[in-house]
Amino acid sequence: MKYALIGCGRIAPNHIAAATANGLEIVAVCDVVPENMEKVLAPLSDEAKAKVARYTDYRRLLAECDIELAAIATESGKHAGIALDCIEAGVNIIIEKPIALSLADADKIISESEKKGVVVCSCHQNRFNKSISKIREAMEEGRFGRLLHGTAHIRWNRGESYYTQAPWRGTWEQDGGALMNQCIHNIDLLRWMMGGDIDEVFAYTDNLNHPFIEAEDLGMAVVRFSNGSYGIVEGTTNIYPRNLEETLYIFGEKGTVKAGGKSVNIIEEWQFADSLDSSDEVRAQFAENPPNVYGYGHTPLYADVIGAINEGRAPYITAHDGRRALELVLAIYKSAASGQPVKLPMTDCSTLDFKGRFSK
Repeated sequence: MKYALIGCGRIAPNHIAAATANGLEIVAVCDVVPENMEKVLAPLSDEAKAKVARYTDYRRLLAECDIELAAIATESGKHAGIALDCIEAGVNIIIEKPIALSLADADKIISESEKKGVVVCSCHQNRFNKSISKIREAMEEGRFGRLLHGTAHIRWNRGESYYTQAPWRGTWEQDGGALMNQCIHNIDLLRWMMGGDIDEVFAYTDNLNHPFIEAEDLGMAVVRFSNGSYGIVEGTTNIYPRNLEETLYIFGEKGTVKAGGKSVNIIEEWQFADSLDSSDEVRAQFAENPPNVYGYGHTPLYADVIGAINEGRAPYITAHDGRRALELVLAIYKSAASGQPVKLPMTDCSTLDFKGRFSK
């Protein structure tokens, strides 16, 4: 299957590694900075690199290359436009998080891809963590009983150098803040695990320690799910002096689980009333130690998308899933800006609605 990568920044090596591991034919890469393309292709053999076309304009890539699958890993604000152009060209796509920065754009991606019969996967790769897959299995088997509440904590550090490295970061037009960029993976997991449908969100956000960005560096929210359970989101990039943890707790009437580690890749608590498995054995068997917060999820995600294309089915993580994660972040932003609870579903909201929110 012929493949192209559009955007060769921080996350791009994971995409190239996943494409290689899954036997994709890397036909082209694209980035506005030529050196970025060479860096991301460096692990390939000289023979393989010689076969890869380099583009600084993705539209030329789409026009000139016959590809079946493209991954979009540019700045967040460009995801939707590139995705829609890929869909128009009949190219299946993997879109790095977030799927878009507005609900209108997410809805357009969904509707146009359905019209064209194009596979769209929202890249929330942590759903493929061994730990998360095990928790999801327990959820689908009903082992938690009635869900009571769940919490997502993202306690990370991002300093000024991270933002100067790529000036689009932390802007309302191209990114959003800590919740949209760093925390959306765990926010996705919380919503997915707790039943998906949400009635109401109440939140606070602030910029406490990053005067050089436009958006928030701290967000706290309470979520009321439609099934009667509750969720808590705590996300920040203010932790001194480095990333501390990313954790997900699920509490039910008959089960308690905690996933932690660098990218919710370790099961730290596993207690169920049914005693179907050993807590010690589960913790030992379903643990990974990735080199960074991106984890190992891209490779199985790519395998699933390839299967979806070949088998004519939906991917495990759909564009609708990407929209749900985006909607929850935007609901948090809207509640914090208005000082009022926000009802879901939402139909119209964008990061641009919050421009100037933390202007001093």
